Amino acid sequence: MSDHTSAEQKFLAVEKQQRLEKRLYFIGSFVLLSVVWEATRALNIVNPDIFPSILAVLKSGLSMIADGTLFMHCLTSFGRVLAGFSLGILGAVIVGFILGNFRPMRLLLDPLISFFRALPPIALIPLMIIFFGIGETSKIVVLTYASFFPAVVVIYQALVGQNPLYFRAAQTLGATRMELFRLILLPQLVPAIITACRVSLGVCWATLVAAELIAAQKGIGAMMTEAQNFFQMPPMVLGILFIGIISLSMDAVVRRIERKITAWEEKLSN
Repeated sequence: MSDHTSAEQKFLAVEKQQRLEKRLYFIGSFVLLSVVWEATRALNIVNPDIFPSILAVLKSGLSMIADGTLFMHCLTSFGRVLAGFSLGILGAVIVGFILGNFRPMRLLLDPLISFFRALPPIALIPLMIIFFGIGETSKIVVLTYASFFPAVVVIYQALVGQNPLYFRAAQTLGATRMELFRLILLPQLVPAIITACRVSLGVCWATLVAAELIAAQKGIGAMMTEAQNFFQMPPMVLGILFIGIISLSMDAVVRRIERKITAWEEKLSN
């Protein structure tokens, strides 16, 4: 019993040390970014009259927090990304299951998916304006398009890549179709779905500014466009930073969910 307790304590100590190490590296990465940022201005690698300092961006951020505009823009963009991402992932799971389980459908639709996946979402903006106008629908459709195609490829490739030996062994032991799905297919597919979510989130946020160019009055992209029109560099850089911050936060939530759901998986590294 004492050996077991000692081993458990060692494991918890190692886990605590790894968490601390990750946090230190996380902080260090942003310290490095800050140093490079200010160094490029100090060494005139970029024109310091055009590219703002960290302090100028912070002052702009505090001013926009005080009048509530920054929260409004961030909340609007977050809602758009969440709506587009959710619809895209839902569609990707459904289509991915169809493509992964029905070979004729996969052979028929795979070229089309490859074709549309290669088209940048920004290229669809004029078409979306014609079809859906300049309201919220066109922006969400662009974000849905951006999130759907990367996710569907990850999901159906994961389904196609399933090891058939697991299924044959389970069928030999008398497993039903529901047990095959619940005990073999789903545990192997969940990590792929979570990976698809992470990829799609990144693409969604990368597409956000383009989507908000569709006559948006609110949102981080709209804030950056307005700053560009008046040549206000601090708010423009602030918008870039907040896109990264919110995207990083959403990715951290997905990764936490992944750790909870796939705790049984043996990881090569942490």
